[in-house]
Amino acid sequence: MARKLLSVRNLKTSFFTHVGEVKAVRGISFDVNEGEVLGIVGESGSGKSVTSLSIMGLLQYPGRVVDGEILLNGEDILTYSKNQMRKVRGKEIAMIFQDPMTSLNPVYTIGNQIMEMILEHEKMSRREARARAIEMLKLVGIPAAEKRIDSYPHEFSGGMRQRVMIALALSCNPKLLIADEPTTALDVTIQAQILNLIKKLNRQFGMTTMLITHDLGVVATVCDKVAVMYGGLIMEYGTADEIFYHPRHPYTMGLLGSIPHVDGGEKRRLIPIDGTPPDLINPPKGCPFSTRCKYCMNVCTQEQPPYFAEDKHRTMCWMLDADAPKDSDYEMRKAGVNYGR
Repeated sequence: MARKLLSVRNLKTSFFTHVGEVKAVRGISFDVNEGEVLGIVGESGSGKSVTSLSIMGLLQYPGRVVDGEILLNGEDILTYSKNQMRKVRGKEIAMIFQDPMTSLNPVYTIGNQIMEMILEHEKMSRREARARAIEMLKLVGIPAAEKRIDSYPHEFSGGMRQRVMIALALSCNPKLLIADEPTTALDVTIQAQILNLIKKLNRQFGMTTMLITHDLGVVATVCDKVAVMYGGLIMEYGTADEIFYHPRHPYTMGLLGSIPHVDGGEKRRLIPIDGTPPDLINPPKGCPFSTRCKYCMNVCTQEQPPYFAEDKHRTMCWMLDADAPKDSDYEMRKAGVNYGR
């Protein structure tokens, strides 16, 4: 049986601004097992990146975790001091950020930046740290690593900078890797290379990975399990097969319906999700997706739905209640009609 590495329980994170409290994450819970790849997917503003920054302890003012637990190997890291979290970051949990150009320091060589991480967490000499840095650059596919280690970030292409970020993140063999939109702003060919690299390293090291993205194609390529976020909540959680072939939540269905398909020349109109995301300063008391949902009922606007579970597949939607009216269109979409992975 897979062992839980990370357990997030009722996490609530807010930003206290001059116009009010922005409730960016509103009570989410999920587990990540050892060796697993969990995808967290949703549109911009759904709370994905705030979740990752909460786990890393990197929230900036005016952001603050206001409730919940983040258990790493059973210990609540939200209770850790700043010094304790410095020991956790890089060694226990590492993160690949969205933009490698702004994440890497432009005035230091990439070798210095990787070596700084290694020397912070490992008992090594500078010579040993340099050898480890070269080894990591080779591992992620940087050619002529012995020479490129002394190069600066601006001397690398976008795809190579992202490889450097992966090498930096993996340099101390972390138990958990969080990749926040690792293929943002990269062309399609480079995206595929980066995703294949993450998959390869995950298998090679038995690494546990959280992949945060808005791209369902990325999720289908890499992930074992998927959490679909919207309005600061997890709307649906299950295996990748369950999410792609048998979606339960109308928001998940909407995301899948907006993906272009290549299936034997058949023309199919993309279906956009009408409306706008909820105001998280004054979040709705019911389902956050209710104003955009074609299956919306009165109860959806008045009361937040509980999770309806089927094995390990859980969904926050009143359409799954035993007393909900049956809708043939919803039932067909729930059965996976017109969806493919």
